Amino acid sequence: MTPVPTVLPCDPCVRRAWLLGALAGHLEHVWKARRHLRDVLALADRTLIQSLGGDRTSALLERWENADAEALRHAWTATGVTAVCRHDARYPERLRTGGDAPAVLFCTGDISRLDAWLADTVEEGPPAIAIVGTRRPLPEADEMARTLGRGMASAGVTVVSGMAMGIDAAAHEGALGVGGPTVAVLACGPERAYPRTVSGVHRRLLESQLVVSELHPGMTPWRWAFPARNRIIAALGRATIVVEAAERSGSLITADFATDLGRDIGAVPGRAGSPRTRGSNRLLAQGAAVILDAGDALDLVLGAYRPVPAAPMVPPHLEPRLKALLLTVAEGTSPAAAATTPEAADRVRVGLLELELLGLVRRVPGGGHVAVG
Repeated sequence: MTPVPTVLPCDPCVRRAWLLGALAGHLEHVWKARRHLRDVLALADRTLIQSLGGDRTSALLERWENADAEALRHAWTATGVTAVCRHDARYPERLRTGGDAPAVLFCTGDISRLDAWLADTVEEGPPAIAIVGTRRPLPEADEMARTLGRGMASAGVTVVSGMAMGIDAAAHEGALGVGGPTVAVLACGPERAYPRTVSGVHRRLLESQLVVSELHPGMTPWRWAFPARNRIIAALGRATIVVEAAERSGSLITADFATDLGRDIGAVPGRAGSPRTRGSNRLLAQGAAVILDAGDALDLVLGAYRPVPAAPMVPPHLEPRLKALLLTVAEGTSPAAAATTPEAADRVRVGLLELELLGLVRRVPGGGHVAVG
């Protein structure tokens, strides 16, 4: 692909990005008051300061007018973060959804992924899908998120999520496991691993994938920044899938943003009556697509006439013996039936257990196995 022309972030966009940091505490009050965050973030700089500044309005206006854009650009570059403003050709077209679009997208990791995945419209170019859910999932929901991440990434669909522990991290890990495309959108500076429990996922994303945020390097997370980043997650995906969510969940905020944008919504059915899945089940009652496996998710984002992969997903570093066993299962052949000695049967059982623990196969009634995704 021919590299997309780049420009330095322009002064107005740099000042806007600085302003979000300067007003972070004030935006926290917006979140607590349950005001419409998108409407507030759509306000012009001066209006935003006058609306939120209170007794600091005059001082904030003066600081904003005198902000040294060149010094800010230099400081951000020194952290290894790339700042892409909305006047840069690399800025994702699908983020240009209204006045609340981020002025600057701060990126770290493999920046070329912007060209490959995100510089397109929603309908054209490489597709992306948002996968979100609870931070404390049930084991089956965690497995489903990994399966969806693997399935989407293996089909070339970019998995977009928020790198939170739980469903978000599992979706990223599923994509990373097959070397597929995934993007994390953070509620803090992109160079920070938050929470610390997902620092390993953050490190792997930086090695080969992409991490983005509208908050400049050095910023710590604020509560308002999580729903703010959810609007970016929703905008980047052609569709949003909620794997498991309670009735009051940030995942449902992402689904609401996606609905406002006219994007498709899918949800994984959960236990009837369980508070843990009441939110995702309610989405289904409201007409969200039922997602039972990666095939359903591919239908949602690519359409019913999507191309069918000729082979199962095979992680790049899977041992040859496990790869052969996985392909045998995918063909519908029973590897145990082909074992001619007790020793061979033991090796098959151990191999199937390893593949099951990796989430690449699952047991089915009758004692057999099928390839996942």
